[in-house]
Amino acid sequence: MFDKIKLGLNAVLPKKALTELAGWAAGKRGGRLTKAAIDLFIWFYKVDMSEAEKSDTARYRTFNDFFVRPLRSDARPVDADPNLLALPADGSISQLGHIEGNQIFQAKGHHYSLEALVAGSPHMSEIFRDGEFVTTYLSPRDYHRVHMPCNGILREMIYVPGDLYSVNPLTARNIPNLFARNERVICLFDTDFGPMAQILVGATIVGSIETVWSGTVTPPRDGAIKRWTWPAAEEPDAVILLKGQEMGRFKLGSTVINLFAPAQIKLAESLSPQTATRLGQPLAVGLQSVPEESGPVQG
Repeated sequence: MFDKIKLGLNAVLPKKALTELAGWAAGKRGGRLTKAAIDLFIWFYKVDMSEAEKSDTARYRTFNDFFVRPLRSDARPVDADPNLLALPADGSISQLGHIEGNQIFQAKGHHYSLEALVAGSPHMSEIFRDGEFVTTYLSPRDYHRVHMPCNGILREMIYVPGDLYSVNPLTARNIPNLFARNERVICLFDTDFGPMAQILVGATIVGSIETVWSGTVTPPRDGAIKRWTWPAAEEPDAVILLKGQEMGRFKLGSTVINLFAPAQIKLAESLSPQTATRLGQPLAVGLQSVPEESGPVQG
């Protein structure tokens, strides 16, 4: 019954207005009120502040500062093996596996189309058809910066407006095409393991999605698809990110989807739906050896 109530609220609540209000409030400096809100959040969600660079909640000027808090430099070591891809975020695996033609598994009884997820891009649809995918859910208690699984050269970014449904396990099981319906930022990289997409999916109360190269991508939310491209590595304007380096963040939590081309990687056998994830731990292994000089790891 409680699940039905939550799903019903998801359908009828003014999600965009609530999200914009939450984003506005989370960016305000409220002094003792801000500290009290942070302390209550930590208590309710059982957030582990021992890993944070700043464990004293009085040192966060806004709730957003707390929510995107950096971790201690030694909190998430990244495996230095150049042939190993690392998990991009703390959270839990929602689903993972093979993309069956154009279909990606969402939850029992639900698939959604690759083409819809990448906003109809024929180029990306063709690249990732019959490839591999990993969907990682970031709960409110998790660290909310997203990092690179491997070295990558940014080639394209697409902002896709959409709904702002919650993206927790309950909604994944009950709302068809959830990830292809929600607002998202699609980032396409060239890597040593072929093309890779890292997709940041918005949700209710996610006040902002940001990337390290462009800052805030959303808001504003003007309802238009936007697309940017970047040059190859040799050009002065190229964006090159190394394995383990931060690439983006959520101001309030959501989901990350990774897409890989066919026959490029093998997902780690230790991963399955509901597996807890920690940034830097194994995500996959490359099916072709990568030379040691491909670049250093960033912790």
